[in-house]
Amino acid sequence: MDGCARRERALAGRSILAPEALGPTVTVGEILVEIMATTIGAGFLAPQSLIGPFPSGAPAIFIDQVAKIGGAAGIVSAVGDDDFGTLNVARLRDDGVDVSAIATIAGKPTGSAFVRYRPDGARDFVFNITHSAAGDTRMTEAARALIARAGHVHVMGSAFAIPGIAEILLEAIAVVKARGGSVSFDPNIRKELVQGEAGRRLIDDVLAATDLLLPSGDELLVAAGEATEAAAVERLLSLGIGEIVLKRGSAGSSHFSTAFGRVDCAAFSVEEIDPTGAGDCFGAAYLTSRRAGLPPAAALLYANAAGARTVTKQGPMEGVSGKAELDRFIAAAGREIDA
Repeated sequence: MDGCARRERALAGRSILAPEALGPTVTVGEILVEIMATTIGAGFLAPQSLIGPFPSGAPAIFIDQVAKIGGAAGIVSAVGDDDFGTLNVARLRDDGVDVSAIATIAGKPTGSAFVRYRPDGARDFVFNITHSAAGDTRMTEAARALIARAGHVHVMGSAFAIPGIAEILLEAIAVVKARGGSVSFDPNIRKELVQGEAGRRLIDDVLAATDLLLPSGDELLVAAGEATEAAAVERLLSLGIGEIVLKRGSAGSSHFSTAFGRVDCAAFSVEEIDPTGAGDCFGAAYLTSRRAGLPPAAALLYANAAGARTVTKQGPMEGVSGKAELDRFIAAAGREIDA
């Protein structure tokens, strides 16, 4: 099965994720531009050449990939009344995202991230998010209208760094769950966030509503509060989470659920140029494929392909892929989709 191990699906039943027919996938969080150093080194302590701006922000990358692969999609966010905001909104709109709930904040700049790679592949960042327009993201009437017709809410852990975002997300979760919708959660969290009582409570509140968890590496252990992968998976499934999909980078990915058991999918071999956005595109492709009715093995294959294509382009949103592009990419690698 081209590297994706399957289990028998006779007793698998339906996905616990709301189908596309219920309404769009909606997310809340930062929109920003990314400006990248063209040289490898440490930080920004001296003048240097730069390239950009590129549309960015983890929630924006995610929702753009949802739309590109064919899902209905919308985002609640804010940008400044400047070129960077115009650039981002135009990209999202052109790719099919509902931008009606993106507010334009006068007097605040669009968020930004300056990025430089170190020789070991690590990155140095200079962010302006909290004090940018993204930091003024609020639950507006346009946001409530978008959420009222949504079928799914995607939560990005990175967005919790913005004051007030948690309250918007919890309200969105309550509204969408009440109409039979579902929730996915990409923790993208640091251990520091869950060390305090309030931070741990917030994570637990989101986990309690989560149908699909999309961690990377140690995020699985942090979310579960366990020391091993097996124990973490067991505990999180016991909490009622329907599916866990673990992103393993170059080692591929794994799905865990009571319905399907464990399903593993091998990674694609590509030349990495820029890894930013790979996890966001992976999650978007997996979620949208499952909402469209594909089984985990096929959804993992699309997700791995989306993540792999993303890293071959410079700029976090430049490698976002349409379904036809992913089909060609998968076929060129000699792999087949089991739908």
